Amino acid sequence: SEKLLKLAASVPRESLVAPGTCFGKFTKSQKFRLSVTALDFLAPYAKFKVWVKPGSEQSFLYGNHVLKSGLGRITENTAQYQGVVVYSMADVPLGFGVAAKSTQECRKVDPLAIVVFHQADVGEYVRNEDTLT
Repeated sequence: SEKLLKLAASVPRESLVAPGTCFGKFTKSQKFRLSVTALDFLAPYAKFKVWVKPGSEQSFLYGNHVLKSGLGRITENTAQYQGVVVYSMADVPLGFGVAAKSTQECRKVDPLAIVVFHQADVGEYVRNEDTLT
């Protein structure tokens, strides 16, 4: 926003990395890893979504993967290894993940199978508040 840019003008150039919101970082292997700070911007436009049951929300927010037993709903035609946004059953975005199984495979797997790999969640605001940019 313009207000943020005006405030950033008072910071010396050597101390300022960039004004705005950090969406993620590049790894050493030059892959881009989304950060939880991008969640508010990307969640409304997500094509593939996963909803977790209330009992599994806390587990996901502690950095664990989503198991089949904690899966509430999943968007139809989600492919394996597709990026997904994880929601609570009350449609509150909780974080990002990668689908470990396709929608069809999720129907057949046992309850302890991982269906979404954890990538980032809003619990990181508390866990990593000193390093989160």
